[in-house]
Amino acid sequence: MCRWLAYQGRPIPIDTLLFKPANSLIHQSLAAQRGHVPTNGDGFGLGWYGHLRKPGLYRDTMPAWNDLNLRSVSEQIQSGLFFAHVRASTGASTARVNCHPFRFDRWLFMHNGQIGGWPVVRRAVENLIADDLYPFREGSTDSEVIFYLLLTNGVAEDVHAAFARTCRQIGEAMAAHGIIEPLRLTACLTDGERLYALRHSSDRASPTLFYALGGGISVDKGCCRFESSQGDVLVLSEPLDAIEAVWHEVPEGHMLTTSGGRVELHPFDPTLR
Repeated sequence: MCRWLAYQGRPIPIDTLLFKPANSLIHQSLAAQRGHVPTNGDGFGLGWYGHLRKPGLYRDTMPAWNDLNLRSVSEQIQSGLFFAHVRASTGASTARVNCHPFRFDRWLFMHNGQIGGWPVVRRAVENLIADDLYPFREGSTDSEVIFYLLLTNGVAEDVHAAFARTCRQIGEAMAAHGIIEPLRLTACLTDGERLYALRHSSDRASPTLFYALGGGISVDKGCCRFESSQGDVLVLSEPLDAIEAVWHEVPEGHMLTTSGGRVELHPFDPTLR
């Protein structure tokens, strides 16, 4: 299983969260504390928004802890909205096109989890992607398919409805093929303005997901500090330090959205149309 984080707030150097905390994302790539596997060395990726409408993207197949350019790049890039992801493959090859986040137009998407029985249901699920979107699919992961299904299902108009229909379609395809393995995902999506994160699974055993709120985030002796009570939002697979009061767990079966430095949590049930 992978590890990821998403940040929205005042522009900060990306290395503030990628390298400096005691349990930074780079540390998690070697020794994740709350994942099913401790090592996430099958590539990494950054996606960030700057002065262009379309986000920047930097992905590679090197383990995040072993890429000499990553620290330099993350020190130099400041952004008020960025994604970072370290990958542990669930079967797809280690290739740049399979590294998260995935980008289409102004959208970024990243994912932790898997579609049960993916080799069996892959063809059926891929066939659900709209014809005009399918040519943009580059890799072989189930994560990228989820992203293009969201776009197919009208995520630009209604994010919650698009996630619900996507999860429902995948569940129906799995049932039709007799798959008993679960669908599990903690996914994050942004259009460059708002963050959306979902924690959902068919067996109620979703990967972990947390968030933190504050203003003027900094890192002191490996611990995350906030100068004020609101303004910046962090959504991530696991806490960056051991200060429990900072981190709030997203409940199973909930969708998180951000607006104006605030977080809203809503129950998520893909069976409700």
